[in-house]
Order: sequence, then C-alpha cells, then structure tokens
Amino acid sequence: MNVGALLSFLLVTVAVALISWYKTRKENLQTAAGLFFANRNLGFLVVGGALFFTNISAVQFVGENELVYTNNMSVMAWGMSSILAMLLVSEFIMPVYLRSGISTTPDFLEERYDTGTKRFVSVIFLVSYIMNMLPSVLYSGAVTFNGLFRVSETLHISYWSTIWMLVWFIGLIGCLYTVLGGLKAVAISDTVLGMGMFAGGILLPYAALKYLGHGSVSTGLDVLLAARRDHFNSIGGPHDAVPFSTIFTGMLLVNLYYWGTEQYIVQQALASRNLAESQKGIAVACLGKIISPLLLNIPGLIAVQLYPHLQNTVEVFPKIVNDVCSPILTGFIAAITFGAALTTFNAGLNSTSTLFVLNLYKPFKAWRQAPVSERQLIRASKWFEILVCVVAMVIAPFIAFAQQGLYTYLQMVSGLFSVPIFTILIVGLLHKRMPAIAAKIGLTFFIVTYSVSQLLVDTGTHFLHVLAVLFVLTVLLMLIVGALYPRREPFVQQWNNVVDLQPWKRRHLYTVLLLLAMVALFVAFSPLGLAE
Repeated sequence: MNVGALLSFLLVTVAVALISWYKTRKENLQTAAGLFFANRNLGFLVVGGALFFTNISAVQFVGENELVYTNNMSVMAWGMSSILAMLLVSEFIMPVYLRSGISTTPDFLEERYDTGTKRFVSVIFLVSYIMNMLPSVLYSGAVTFNGLFRVSETLHISYWSTIWMLVWFIGLIGCLYTVLGGLKAVAISDTVLGMGMFAGGILLPYAALKYLGHGSVSTGLDVLLAARRDHFNSIGGPHDAVPFSTIFTGMLLVNLYYWGTEQYIVQQALASRNLAESQKGIAVACLGKIISPLLLNIPGLIAVQLYPHLQNTVEVFPKIVNDVCSPILTGFIAAITFGAALTTFNAGLNSTSTLFVLNLYKPFKAWRQAPVSERQLIRASKWFEILVCVVAMVIAPFIAFAQQGLYTYLQMVSGLFSVPIFTILIVGLLHKRMPAIAAKIGLTFFIVTYSVSQLLVDTGTHFLHVLAVLFVLTVLLMLIVGALYPRREPFVQQWNNVVDLQPWKRRHLYTVLLLLAMVALFVAFSPLGLAE
C-alpha cells in the first residue's frame, strides 16, 4: 500500500467531510423536512451536483470501464441517452411534482390512484434499494478500494475476505454519515466531489495516455487510435452489451423512470428552493453527463492497449489508476470513487428511511391512533437506516457471482422494479379516468412476467427490448381495465406547492445545446466519426 496515495486519499476525504460539516452545521435536522429535504432550500449548483454525483457511483467507474474493456463504447449510451430523459423530466414531470408539494414519488401515486397503490410502490422501492441498489454500490466501492490500495496483498488475506471487510467499512461510514447529516450533507458533499471528478476526468486520461506513449501524450494517443478501433464504436450491434436499438426501447423507459421516479434521485430535485432552480440543477447534471466519459469510459479504452489479457475484468479501472497515476493522483481519484460510493449509498439510505417513515410507519401509527411526534419520526428513520445498512452489507459481497458483469447485472435487476412504476405513472398522467385497480394489476403483471422472462425462460431477447414489450402490453392491459372500470370522476391535480413554480426562462436554449452535444458525442464515437 503506497503511503503517499493513502495520505492523499485521507486529505481529500477529510476535506470533503469538513466542508459538508461546515455548510450544514446550522441546519435543523430535528424535523422531517430538515433531515429528508434540506428544508427545501437548495440552489441549482447544489441540486445539479447532488443529482449528478448521486447517480455516479463506483458502480459506473467499475462497471462501465469493464464493459468498454470487454466490449466497446456502446455502454456510454446509458449516460448519453439519460440527457434526453433528464430534460424531459425537467420540462414535464418536475412541475407536476412541485405543484403537488409531494415528499415522495409514491405520494403523487396516492393522489392519482389511492393509498393502496402508494404503499405497494413504496414496498417495491424499498425492496429494490435493499436487495439491489445499495448492495451494488457497496460492492463496487469495495472492488475499487481494494484495487487502488491493494488491500488484500497488504494484509495477506483472500480477495473474498477483503471484499467483505471493505463492504462493511464503507457501509458503516455511510450509515454514520447519513444518520448524522441528512440530505443537506449528502448534497453538499456531492457538489464538492463533482468538482473533483471533473478534475480527475482530465488528469486520469492524460496520465494514462502519457503512460501508454512512454512519456508522450501524443504518442499514446496515436497508439490508442491505431489499434483495436472496434472498441471505440458507441453504436452497439445486436450482440454487443448495449445494442444501439435499445436506446429507443427499454433504455429510454429505464432512464425516464430513473430520473423522473426514482426516489433517491427525485428527492434531490424536490429539495430545490423553486422550480427554476430545479430545472437549472438538472441542466448542470446533464453537463456532467457530457463530460463523464472521460472517467467512466476512456480509461477502459486505454486499458485495452495496456492489458490485452486481463483475467479479472472488474478490476480494469482500479488497475489502470494504480499503474499510470502518481501516488498523489491515485489518492485523489481513490477519494473521488470512494466518495461516489459513499454519497450514492447515503442518498439511497436517506431515501429508504424517507419512504419507510413517511409512507409506512407514520400511516401505521395513524391507523393505530397513536400520535407520533417529529422526534419519534426521526428516531424511527435512523433505526431503520441502521437495519437497512446491515442487510445491504450482508448481501453486497455475493454480487461477485453475477455472470453478466456488474453494470449489466445492476440494470437488469433494476428493470424488475423501475419500468413497472414508470408505466403506471405515465398512464395515470395521460389517462384521467384510469382507476387504481388498473395500476395494481399493471404492476403485478409487469413484475411477474419480467421475472419469468429473466429467471425461468430464455427468450433470447435483450432485456431492454423485453422491458419495452412489457411496457406496451402493460399499457394495453391497463387501458382494458380502465375501459371496464373507469373512475367516476376524471383526475384533477390539486395545487399544494410549497415553492415558487415559475419555470426557468432559458431552459429551451440550453436543452437544444445539451442535445446537440449528446448527438455530437455519439457521432464522434461511431463509424462515421472514426473514419480515416
């Protein structure tokens, strides 16, 4: 273990923690609004940084670089296509949420359908976070940390034991951070780490190209462009990890769900001080997505030239950082990836307690006719966070046995929970007489059929196409139920906004610029852009 790298890592990590503490030291965390929503007072830079870095976890650092190494640049479609989804959410869905004054996504589904639908979806969210999202973040963080600091070699213990140890190390720190700091601390640290990621996004490719070119960046670039050009292609074919056609089917649906419905993401935007700040923050997060391939994909491309026969491909990212960076830069990037794992884990943990306390625990107390104070809600949320953290830490190491690679595994399992919720949301928005029973039938049908298609029946079809087909079938099923049992009165949204709803005036200009940048990146990493 390099002492210089370790000192650099500790210095950056402590600096981020101190900045977060300083910015939140006067926050009131003894109320639900303070703990879960930072008192709804976040500006656009903090909202944008929180959205971007809550999304960017060690899963992306490890998983996307692994897929670039084993396949090609088609994996960048996840990040690039999310720009379109984010802009659609900013324009059409966020105004609906802020108009309703909701605290959680299921709150809106309660307003649109009924309380039963809200609780059903809340349970789905909780299962998704506890069984999939939180363990994946812990596992990828442990893999990265071990690769960067060679923990297993230094301590002379097995890889399996090291992953267990690091998962619990990251999980315990993350749990403590969330319990003590709330959403504001998470959002502030996300913003600081986001700035650090932009710096790392420039420094790591520079160092890697210099290493590849034996001291010359230009020579390294020539070597990179001269060989294995098939890895550069972002237009995935039918047999690639991410076929290009999936962008227009299941991937779009997953991204719309993620940015428009996923609680731990939406919660960052709901904490903004008004609609305009929320929309500006989403645009900032989109800009982050444009720059992110520098750290999430380019190192994987360079690793193809450096390590043509790497056995454990999940270690592509930590290995290239360890080999090409100075100790100080290694420690800096380790702090960024560690922070990425920590802040995504923290945001997910905060959202699980939000969902549990506001959507399940508080209503249960009301049903029992037992008055519950703000202090009791805060205490219940913190105990629940500790319980969820322990369960996630137990599950996380077993992701090592996933056959499809970390990132594909995460997206495949997420589809079980994500698109069904988005389906009933979008149908409810567009069909004013859709009844609650249709939502429950639609959710059940989608979850059961997708589970069968992935676990019991080999359809031979990419899981993103399966999601798109099931989306269409579920919509048709809901329309049939809606025609047979329509609502007596059409749904009319109630205005309960607690922030100003004036939209950002320049949003359309920046929407066009961001979409043009997205298309330009696809063209640059395509057969057209790579032509001699």
